[in-house]
Amino acid sequence: MKIGIDAMGGDFAPLNVVKGAIDAYHCLNKNTQLTLFGDEKSIIKICKKNNFAAGNFEIVNTTEVIGMDDHPAKAFSQKSNSSITVGFEYLAGKKIDSIASAGSTGAMMAGAVYTVKFIEGILRPCISSNAPLLNGKTSVIADVGLNVDCKPGNLLQYALLGSIYAKEILGYENPRVGLVNVGGEEEKGSLLTRAAYELMKADGRFNFTGNVEGHELFTGEKADVIICDGFTGNIILKQAEANYRISKKLNIKNDFFDRFNYELYGGTPVLGANAPIIIGHGASTPLAIKNMILQAESVVRVDLIDKIKKSLNIKNDE
Repeated sequence: MKIGIDAMGGDFAPLNVVKGAIDAYHCLNKNTQLTLFGDEKSIIKICKKNNFAAGNFEIVNTTEVIGMDDHPAKAFSQKSNSSITVGFEYLAGKKIDSIASAGSTGAMMAGAVYTVKFIEGILRPCISSNAPLLNGKTSVIADVGLNVDCKPGNLLQYALLGSIYAKEILGYENPRVGLVNVGGEEEKGSLLTRAAYELMKADGRFNFTGNVEGHELFTGEKADVIICDGFTGNIILKQAEANYRISKKLNIKNDFFDRFNYELYGGTPVLGANAPIIIGHGASTPLAIKNMILQAESVVRVDLIDKIKKSLNIKNDE
């Protein structure tokens, strides 16, 4: 297995990325190889400072970087020697099995569109995020910001994608899927949520348990998979991150609040893409990068893309 890493992606790249890759190296399966895309001299220098043999990595030298302020699609096509663009060329050519980056989400999505595409039948992919539950388990929330405007059919597909992710990655045997809404009753909500509710209720491919209100998101009482449009999901995600920061400022020592730390989850796959694409937080620390890489390995190991295709009755391209 080969995991590709955008060494130049993120607010503190390449330092944090390389240090995180070094930490991940010691935790990965012995048959997993890391391929770092970025400035070779910088990568080797950081490895030396950390007493790590750079030869443990495959390093692909690139000379350009897609910044957070670059236009994603234009930069992806114009900066042909950027770490993200070259990384996606390797992914499309099956020289690596997955690519992970804490860099530009837009550029990563452009890479998916221009190279590996989306799984047949998926209208729009989504980005999910893991979050702690009071029962000690972990939930998955989708979408958390990729698509701020959605149609009912999009939410239906997010429910299916999230359910498969929860089963294969989080270990739920029959994950409960809930729809974020302003009330628990079936007739509550906007035109979007009411229509999505009807689709989810009738689908039968996942365990739909109805609406989930804001105060129930992290209890684990009603759902293991939380479905919403990207606008709502991003607000939930930012509030979850704020819960962690507030608890630290108030010197609250509590295992539950500690689990809101994004570093523990590292990154999350783009659900619906035709290859494993993992996106991390722009401000990722070495710990977050390490966990992003471990997440990438997990997604490849369980053949998540193939599992999604089978659930959608899509034939594998292989």
